[in-house]
Amino acid sequence: MQGAKIAIGGKGGVGKTTVSAVWGQLFAEDKFDVLAVDADPNTNLASAFGIPSEQNPEPLIKMKQLIAERTGTGKDAVGTYFKLNPKVSDLPEKYWLEVVGLKLLVLGGITQAGAGCACPEGAFLKALLTHTILQRQELVLVDLAAGLEFMGRASVLGIDALVVVVEPGGRSIETANKVAKMARELGIKNVAAIANKITEAAQTDVIKSQLKDAALLGSLRYSRSVQEADLEFRPVFHACPELVDALKVAKNNLMDLISEGIVSS
Repeated sequence: MQGAKIAIGGKGGVGKTTVSAVWGQLFAEDKFDVLAVDADPNTNLASAFGIPSEQNPEPLIKMKQLIAERTGTGKDAVGTYFKLNPKVSDLPEKYWLEVVGLKLLVLGGITQAGAGCACPEGAFLKALLTHTILQRQELVLVDLAAGLEFMGRASVLGIDALVVVVEPGGRSIETANKVAKMARELGIKNVAAIANKITEAAQTDVIKSQLKDAALLGSLRYSRSVQEADLEFRPVFHACPELVDALKVAKNNLMDLISEGIVSS
């Protein structure tokens, strides 16, 4: 289980970065060698670990010279061709930041409309994600871009589990179901969900009843202290012990789910 690969997604604002950060520290406390990957264009994972904004690593997607060198699109390139599988295996060690007992690699994401696949930046990002998921030995946690975009790029192929964070609300549940359906179609065996920002038990029951193709790992109560920590760029791990305890249970449920899948396969 040391090298499990876990991706975390959901509609924008549901709390997937909070889950990614807390799980990263919990796995690190359990002596896993953790590589946390921020693949969201908003790159907020560093701040969720309590890293001051002025110390945030520059997202690799913004390193234009590096991308040009690796994809063959520098000033000496001929024509508009680029490498679809650029060399990236040496980049994690060069650019990760060691923090709270784990390694953080900030990839970022492509924000302009229509980009992502047929461009050097898209090829670069896909190669890095593929490398971290398929070839790294660490336990990898990927904080994905919000919504469905990452599914269209097949950025999650090869992962052991996809976890969708859901909040009470029709659009959030609808997004979760679409993500789960697409994940199943991509061959991802373990698709699960976490209910977040719960204010009453009935909300968890509604979410559980409306989720399709996703096992509910647990529910997290709405926490004002977590919201305040987010606003003040403080580590969410220390903001709410109740949240950490609930995510510890959800983490253990996820690992049981992955273990069962390994045994059955």
